[in-house]
Amino acid sequence: MIDIAAIQSALREFGFDAWLLGDFRGSNVLARRILGIPDDQMGSRRWHYLIPASGEPQKLVHRIEPGMLDHLPGDKTIYLKWQEWDAGVTKLASSAQRIAMEYSPRNANPYVSRVDAGTLEVVRATGAEVLSSGNLIQRFEATWDDAQWGMHLEAAQHTNSAYERAWAFIASEVRQSGSVRETQVQQLIMDHFAEHGLTTYHPPIVGANAHSGDPHFETCEAEDTAIKEGDFVLIDLWAKMNRPRAVYSDLTRVGFVGHTVPEQYEKVFQIVAAARDAAIAKVRDAFARREPLPGWQVDDAARQVIAAAGYGQFFVHRLGHSIGQEVHGNGANMDNLETREDRLVLPRCCFSIEPGIYLPEFGVRSEVDVYIGADGTVHVTGGELQTNVVQILAR
Repeated sequence: MIDIAAIQSALREFGFDAWLLGDFRGSNVLARRILGIPDDQMGSRRWHYLIPASGEPQKLVHRIEPGMLDHLPGDKTIYLKWQEWDAGVTKLASSAQRIAMEYSPRNANPYVSRVDAGTLEVVRATGAEVLSSGNLIQRFEATWDDAQWGMHLEAAQHTNSAYERAWAFIASEVRQSGSVRETQVQQLIMDHFAEHGLTTYHPPIVGANAHSGDPHFETCEAEDTAIKEGDFVLIDLWAKMNRPRAVYSDLTRVGFVGHTVPEQYEKVFQIVAAARDAAIAKVRDAFARREPLPGWQVDDAARQVIAAAGYGQFFVHRLGHSIGQEVHGNGANMDNLETREDRLVLPRCCFSIEPGIYLPEFGVRSEVDVYIGADGTVHVTGGELQTNVVQILAR
C-alpha cells in the first residue's frame, strides 16, 4: 500500500513542492512501481497523479479507463479529448513551483529519464521548474524491504556456489578431454540456477583470454571458444530467486587454467582488487562518519587506484550499477565516467562495485554487491572477496 505521508515527508526533505507521476502504456515503469500498479494492469491511455508536499493528491485519468488509479487516494479528474488532457496536466502543474518528475537534465541518467519531452513542455509552460525525481525514486522504488534483503542473501549463496561448480567442471573437463567450451560452462551455470530456484534475464558471461577483455562479451555459439590449459577465464553471472519482487545477486570472478598463475595475470588482478577494496572502504568510511555520499565519489575512489597504476585508459566503464528487481536497478549508480552520478547512496539500497582492466589479450574484473542496511551498516555480499586469481587445475 502506498504511503502518501512518507512520500510527502520526502518531498519536503528534498525541497520539492510536488511529485507529478504519469504513464502511457508502460513507458514509466518507475511511476507504476511507486504507485503499486501491477505489471499485468497495463492500460492504454495516459494518466497522471500529483502528490503535493502537503494536501490531497490529484488524479487525471481517461474516460475509457476511469478506474486506473482508484486504489489511490485523492480527487479525480476525467478527460476525453486531447485538449482536456492538456488542460488537466496544466492544472496539476500550476499548483506547484518545484515539481519532481522522472526527468534527467540533458539525459545524464537514462535510468531515471522516463518522461517524454512533450509532457515536459506542457508542465514548463505553467512556469513550474521541473527537477529530477532521482532520489525520490531511490527512496520509494530502489530501496529493499526485509523480505527482499532475505531473498538477495539467498540468491547470493547460490551465485557464490556456482563458481565452485564452474571451476571444478572446467578442471575436470580439461583433465579428461583437454578442453571445454565456453557455452558448456555457461549451460552448467544455468542448470545450477534452475536447480536452486533462481531465474535470470540473460545467461552468464564465460569468456576466455581475449573474450575476457571485452566487458560485455556475449557467450554464444557464434563466438564459442574452447577453454584449455594455460587459458585465462572470466565468469560474470547474475540471478535472483524465482519469486515475486525478488532482487538480483551479481558477481564476477576470474581464474587461470593451471596450477600456477602467470605474473601478468596476478599483477593486473591485484590492481583491480585494490581498486575494489578502495571503493568499499570509501562507502564504509562515509557511513561511519554519517557523511552524504554521491555515487560519483565511489567511482573516483576505485578509478584513482587503477589510474595511479598506469591502467586508467583500460578501465572503460562505470564502477558499478544499482541492483534491484532488474540487475541494473533504478537507484544511484557508482559512476563518474559515463555520467556524473549526483544521487546519494541511501540506506536499504544495493549496488555493484566492479572495477576492471581490459587488455587485448585478457581482461580482469572483480565484482561484488554492496547493500546498505537500514541502520547504515555496509554489507558486502556474495561470499568472501576474491584475493587472487583462481588456480583452476590446483583444485
